[in-house]
Amino acid sequence: MKRIAPVITTIFVFSFLVSCSSGNKDGKKDNTRVLMENITDSQGIQRMQVSKVENIVEHKGKNFAISLTRVPDEVLPMVESEVGDTFIDNRITLHITQDGKEIFQKAFTKQDFAYLVGSQFLKKSMLEGMVFDKATPQGLVFAVSVSYPQTDLFFPISVTVSETGKMSMEKEEMDEEFFYE
Repeated sequence: MKRIAPVITTIFVFSFLVSCSSGNKDGKKDNTRVLMENITDSQGIQRMQVSKVENIVEHKGKNFAISLTRVPDEVLPMVESEVGDTFIDNRITLHITQDGKEIFQKAFTKQDFAYLVGSQFLKKSMLEGMVFDKATPQGLVFAVSVSYPQTDLFFPISVTVSETGKMSMEKEEMDEEFFYE
């Protein structure tokens, strides 16, 4: 459990690359590097790119359709990094269905995790990502990252959604080498 931070980071990077890469049928190479960069507008405000990941997960003999959509949300308060860069925070919507029946739907912001990460960290952080992690007897588990923009400093959070749609959240343990508050 103490080594979950590198696993979550790897999951986020892999999921982001898979969700942002587009298959090219004519054999030409994609410019993946451009897809991974933040978008900066004319005022110097940065935002992450919109991403949508959909997959089907089998759990207890049933198929669950999962949709995760991350969008920069202009309505949320902006985040200023330690070096003075300004970022638009993200809203991530998790939607789960089973045989066409809605099991769970929620739009998350970093405020949903405030009691887990603390107010000091929350001031300078943003909701970076959420990915499906695994299925357990308790339900479908999602790894969430609330992080300082463009750094490796983050809080890994685990969100579990039961097959009946009940949600629970907990902060994952981290090694000191991965987080310094």
